[in-house]
Amino acid sequence: MKGPLTDFPVLKTTIPDVTKKFNLNDRNDRKEYFEAKVGPEIAKLREYLKENTFIAYLLGKKNSGKGTYTKLMAEIFGADKIGHISVGDLVRETHKIIEDPKERKIITDYLEQHYRGYISIDEAIDALIGKSQKNLLPTEFIMALVKREIDKLGRKVIFLDGFPRDLDQVQYSLYFRDLVNYRLDPDIFVAISIPLSVIDERMRNRVVCPVCQAPRNLTTFPTKEAGYDEKTGKFFLKCDNPECNGARMVGKEGDNAGIESIKDRLELDEKLITKVMSLHGIPKILLRNAVPVNSIKDGIVDDYEITPKYVFNREEKTNKVTITEEPWIVKDDEGLDSYSLLAPPVVVGLIKQLVKALNL
Repeated sequence: MKGPLTDFPVLKTTIPDVTKKFNLNDRNDRKEYFEAKVGPEIAKLREYLKENTFIAYLLGKKNSGKGTYTKLMAEIFGADKIGHISVGDLVRETHKIIEDPKERKIITDYLEQHYRGYISIDEAIDALIGKSQKNLLPTEFIMALVKREIDKLGRKVIFLDGFPRDLDQVQYSLYFRDLVNYRLDPDIFVAISIPLSVIDERMRNRVVCPVCQAPRNLTTFPTKEAGYDEKTGKFFLKCDNPECNGARMVGKEGDNAGIESIKDRLELDEKLITKVMSLHGIPKILLRNAVPVNSIKDGIVDDYEITPKYVFNREEKTNKVTITEEPWIVKDDEGLDSYSLLAPPVVVGLIKQLVKALNL
């Protein structure tokens, strides 16, 4: 699946006079890290956000980290300044609550004022909850739901995840800010390049706690404690949440197939981003998740900015499991050896490019 995303630039994140190795899993260290790497740019954006906002369309393949990057932006600038709308989550949540008569009336009352489309509100709702297969869920209906979420958020930057969702919706995105009356804020497309091998590894090894639903990953994001199942010969993670009493974390159904289960979606995402990148009249930001293996040696990124691979070892006599780190080398979409970046250095690239896109 080679395309224009393989041509994304590798942004330098090293700072010559910054020698500290930050622990990017620690919130306090992350704060110091961002100040060291993009302190002046953060100051410019903070000043801008006192009186202004913008809309950013996050375009990336499934599991490319869009929600994580938005959470880090909220961590830096404050949840009162940054809003995140996942269109997929919004549709699923609406589907869940709309069968409650009270919730259905609240949503219907709002849609009667804001929805315009070729099928009725009741027909659109039936399509949403699966009662009718005759009609597809119209884009106009989805946009009305998104507008409702924006109205709830108030005056914030909006990171919109999952719109445009398909090729037919690209034309809507060009005039989205006008259609939802969003103050004529600047709008920006943010395209994320991530190797398929990284997505595949993330999917195959992700697990959740059956009690608190906290997500983790056996390869890239383990808990502090792990165990070994002698029957299956496989390692497993124990939830860190004290309230879960070391609950054994489990994989999601279907994840062991990796990207094969979402191949069609990934191909559509690629076509969608390719089309958006050809548009004129709207700023574009290009984020790259993976960098060549010589990036550390060449001084492009720092070693602690690279995603490590976690390896499990078992002491046969005691059955105790220890976890160690080693470099995680992945293949990019051209088959070249690469390192996957942790989320903070990707956000450093986002902040640098936002300042330029907003002419600050």
